[in-house]
Amino acid sequence: MIAAARAVLALALLAVLYALVASMVLLWAAFLAVALWSAGAPGVQTPPTSAIIACAAFAPIVFGMAWAVVRTARPATPREDAVTVTRRGAPELWRMVEELALGVGTHPPAHIRLTAEVNASVTEDAPLLGLAPGRRVLYLGLPLLAGLSLAELRAVLAHELGHFSHRHNRFGAVAHRGAAGLAAARQAIQDVSAANDLVRLYAGGPLLLLGLYTYLFRWLTRPVRRRQELEADREAARVAGPGAVADALCSTEALGAAWQQFLAEFLAPMRRATGRIPDDPFRAFAHMVEAPELREPLATLRARAVEQPAGPDDAHPPLATRLKRLARLPAAETGAVPLFARPLSVPPRYAIELGRILLPGPDAGRRVPWRDWLTELAEHRARRPLAPLAEAVRTVEEAERTGRLRDERTGRPGTERTERPEDEQTERPEAERTGRPGTERTERPGTERTAWRKAERAKAERPETERESDALTIQRVLRLLDGGRRMPLARALNSRLPRGAQNESDPLRPLADALAVLIGAQLVSRGVAYWAMDWTGPSILVPPAGITPETIHTWADTAVRLPGQTQLLGLHLAALGVDERAPLPTGPAGDAADGVVPGAPGGQPRLISIVPGATGPARRRITAVRALALTVLLGVAGLTFVLWANRDEPSYPGTPVTPWTDGYRPGGGTTGTTGGTVPAPLPTYLYPTAPVWPTPPAYRLPSPSLPGSDIKPLVPRSTP
Repeated sequence: MIAAARAVLALALLAVLYALVASMVLLWAAFLAVALWSAGAPGVQTPPTSAIIACAAFAPIVFGMAWAVVRTARPATPREDAVTVTRRGAPELWRMVEELALGVGTHPPAHIRLTAEVNASVTEDAPLLGLAPGRRVLYLGLPLLAGLSLAELRAVLAHELGHFSHRHNRFGAVAHRGAAGLAAARQAIQDVSAANDLVRLYAGGPLLLLGLYTYLFRWLTRPVRRRQELEADREAARVAGPGAVADALCSTEALGAAWQQFLAEFLAPMRRATGRIPDDPFRAFAHMVEAPELREPLATLRARAVEQPAGPDDAHPPLATRLKRLARLPAAETGAVPLFARPLSVPPRYAIELGRILLPGPDAGRRVPWRDWLTELAEHRARRPLAPLAEAVRTVEEAERTGRLRDERTGRPGTERTERPEDEQTERPEAERTGRPGTERTERPGTERTAWRKAERAKAERPETERESDALTIQRVLRLLDGGRRMPLARALNSRLPRGAQNESDPLRPLADALAVLIGAQLVSRGVAYWAMDWTGPSILVPPAGITPETIHTWADTAVRLPGQTQLLGLHLAALGVDERAPLPTGPAGDAADGVVPGAPGGQPRLISIVPGATGPARRRITAVRALALTVLLGVAGLTFVLWANRDEPSYPGTPVTPWTDGYRPGGGTTGTTGGTVPAPLPTYLYPTAPVWPTPPAYRLPSPSLPGSDIKPLVPRSTP
């Protein structure tokens, strides 16, 4: 009865959604019809241009919204970002799912598909809006298999199968379809408004209307969906135990945060810097989760997850509420013991295939074995201070060379002077005095970038011997330390480090750390040491036997802080077989300290653009919106012009001419009342056919009664 009532509520909400979209389509059609009718009405002087533009602007909004709702109304298709797991490929996983389905009293799913998200869900491709049974699919995030224990994984699977046993799909499928339709409709309006400025002017009204109904829809469905989650928790606690379910809920929240950190702080930076990605990123993530240094951070994430409230759009209750409900449940029965003693895993081919879906295309990077990728990641993270150190060394050397040339031009000897604070302030370049990296004189951004490209291209085109002499070496650093340039070098390095790595109170500390990394890189290149991955900080150097990482750091710190101790450091390095003049080798990750990536065409530095560009789907969407708006605009404008041009002209005042009032008959004459024809010289009409002008007065000759005038006597006569 409760399931039927929930289904009726979901159907009512879904019907209102479809009616809302249909009403918006009808309103647009009615507005278009009124605009066309007004264009052909008599007395219209100009076509309705504003109505034409409004119809063209609303067309992408209406059609996009209708198509989004129609698309979500159809049965859900299999997700493209998932990999199907067969029974032969993962028999243990299938046996566990079937056992748990029997425990909760439902049928097992027909398919199990792996995803790259930290989540698990179930769907049922049910016809008749989810009211009839359909094919069940279980979606399981592969990061859960990498980070959850066996008991926690069983609890997660039992929770998802509990939705089937309580027939939550009757409400969930319809509610999910309605929520997906609303989200798709709003997204369609946002997409078309972002693709065209004209559409953006008219998108506010539909967005506001859909936003109000979305709020109402979620307000009505949220209590029902959260109650279903609590019911699934009770079912999972009955099968797997309330303690396992509570641990699974907390671990899932912590794994979600850790997975995002892995993608943002390790996978993406390594991909941008070296162009390499692991063939199985999930195994690398499992190595990260199992690291001892992450136990305390993960415990902190679990504790923070309990304190976080549920979002307004979240269908799950707050985690604290779920844990309180689970704490009141009785413990699991003795028979609910995991059958598998070892951790559950799937064949690597599924993870590799899912990794190609997570990072698709040839531009994703070069795929290397995940163990080799971890080694390269550790070396890349350890060598990060070397590139700023190389830039700082070049800057100080150029400043020193410039000062020597100035002394030669002025005639003063270019001898070395004792380092004093005022000398540091005057001799170090403008970039170090202001704390801003770059050249000493102000240049325009385009000029500076062009000059940098030319300098890097010229450096790459130089002979190999000259490039090796310009490479970063331990000898160059020690020479600057012996020459009294430790403070300019430390400040130059400190200004080039990230903000979190800078040390204003002790600028020599970053210089000592960078020198220790440089020594470690030389030891690793000789094969007598290696870098160990540390997920919470810089990589740790594992030196030869008999030497600790702290020992090498102490040597570097002493050489940096105490003048005259560089020779002692040289003796230690000679004992280890390290050549001070050897250039810094390029690591296997492909990152060099001079900023030039090996393998790049012509040895030029690889430039990475940070300007966002439109993706393929975005470009296609923009083109479709423009084409639809232009088509509607031209079509409506053409039809409106035709109607406006053929409109009826208004008639003159008077009695209109009709067959009953028109007395003219061909052949002359008019029809009388008796039926006879009366001859008439001209046809007559009941309204004037030409303007009637007044008759001018006729000219009359003078009357004969008036006295006449004889002028003959007045005419002179000729004399003979």
